[in-house]
Amino acid sequence: MSRDTDSGYRLEHTAIRRAFDKASQDYDASAVLQTEVRRKLLERLEVANLRPQVALDAGCGTGHGARDLLRRYRGCHVMALDLSEGMLAQARRQRYWLKSPAPICADAACLPLRKHSVDLLFSNLMLQWCNDLDAVFREFHRVLRPGGLLSFSTFGPDTLAELRSAWTSVDGYVHVSRFLDMHDIGDALVRAGFAEPVLDVDHFCLTYATLRDLMGDLKAIGASNAAAGRNRGLTGRGRFRSLESAYETHRRDDRLPATYEVVYGQAWGTGTSHRISNTVEASVPVTEIGRRDREHD
Repeated sequence: MSRDTDSGYRLEHTAIRRAFDKASQDYDASAVLQTEVRRKLLERLEVANLRPQVALDAGCGTGHGARDLLRRYRGCHVMALDLSEGMLAQARRQRYWLKSPAPICADAACLPLRKHSVDLLFSNLMLQWCNDLDAVFREFHRVLRPGGLLSFSTFGPDTLAELRSAWTSVDGYVHVSRFLDMHDIGDALVRAGFAEPVLDVDHFCLTYATLRDLMGDLKAIGASNAAAGRNRGLTGRGRFRSLESAYETHRRDDRLPATYEVVYGQAWGTGTSHRISNTVEASVPVTEIGRRDREHD
């Protein structure tokens, strides 16, 4: 599935790479949510009886996920891949790659890996930056060995609902990415050929004293607006004051909330493997996932 049903929401890879390159040096200090989601995603691997020889961290960022996989699976060759050279420079500092291949700069939709070469494919909060989820899942399925496991997290459509609502009252530009529904993600897994996909959702709410604090956090983690339909000019004082006023309607207990909907997913490569037994605990079978209608304030 492509998120490009409206060309204004199409993400520009050059803008994504530039934003993450700029954020790379100070990323870890601000990536509180990303760290927590990675921890929860790693916990989900505990219910799977895995003995991977080769693992891939797709969208590795500063390399903490790859490092954690190497610690969890002793003797495993852990590959780390990211679109941003700046992020990979920080990943090299993790020094995990002294026992594994060096980090790879590449697009997740065009992996420079052989067919059926990976036992475990791990991806934490990367998929929301991909325009064509079908293309990415096809690549994941291609490189995953039969019986291998895909484990990922991404953002769902309730993410930054308050910011989206506030901007809507200010102008008609695209300011917040369009995030895919869990049902659509499950459908894409099935189309790509994955077996037994299970998905579940968690919600997080970060709070801020001011809107400037929220916007600063987003910039610090590289989450800049990369949509083709964004305003290419600077946000003037008048428009920002209008945005602040609109966002103030969401203030609760003297704090401004920023909601994040996190979708977790696991799915198996087709076939069986003598090294990996698929004993993943099902949370929400994809066949039972219904679409949800949402209304934002």
